[in-house]
Amino acid sequence: MRKILLYTFILFTIYSGLAQTSEAAVKLLDEVSETIATFDNLSFDFSYTLENRQENIKQETSGTVTVEGNKYKLMYLGAEQLHDGEKTYTIVPENEEITVSNPEDEEDFGINPSELLNFYKEGYDYQWDIKQNIFGRTIQFVKLIPSGEDKEVKYLLLGIDIVKKTIYRLIEIGSNGTRTTLTLSNQMSNMTLKEDFFKFDVSRYPDYYINN
Repeated sequence: MRKILLYTFILFTIYSGLAQTSEAAVKLLDEVSETIATFDNLSFDFSYTLENRQENIKQETSGTVTVEGNKYKLMYLGAEQLHDGEKTYTIVPENEEITVSNPEDEEDFGINPSELLNFYKEGYDYQWDIKQNIFGRTIQFVKLIPSGEDKEVKYLLLGIDIVKKTIYRLIEIGSNGTRTTLTLSNQMSNMTLKEDFFKFDVSRYPDYYINN
């Protein structure tokens, strides 16, 4: 009888702990959402790494993003990607070429830049994960486990600055062993932007080939 009571107590303690950590994760994510909601716009630098040790693959890139609502301007690899809320324009000066596409055709880094700040709100179960001190900042990671049929993504780790309540790092672990890391830095918000900041002006590219 004592053993049964002991096992029951242990199980209760374990499941209670899981519930508490899940609630803590949801609370922290809600605080991040509340912080982001106060921003009229946001700009940040990013570094992006894709690594698969089994396949001996490692790719790195970096760039800058400015986001306002569902509009964004992305600068990376010498190219510019501009989304005006309806269409996306990828401008490649090296080739003097512009590709016009619809949002549903985009893949980018797996997450549309304008969705990066709130993608985690649906489709995931949350778990409290490790806390790290990174360059003097306290970063709390929340583990996001896909709740749907997505078999390509095993889980994600969302690193949050617990003081600023902003996203610092996103790590995606694929089912095939691929690890993708996106780190944000130099974040600025509520900037004064020109009215045409997210507007595509074809007159600026008279000699470019436009691929619709």
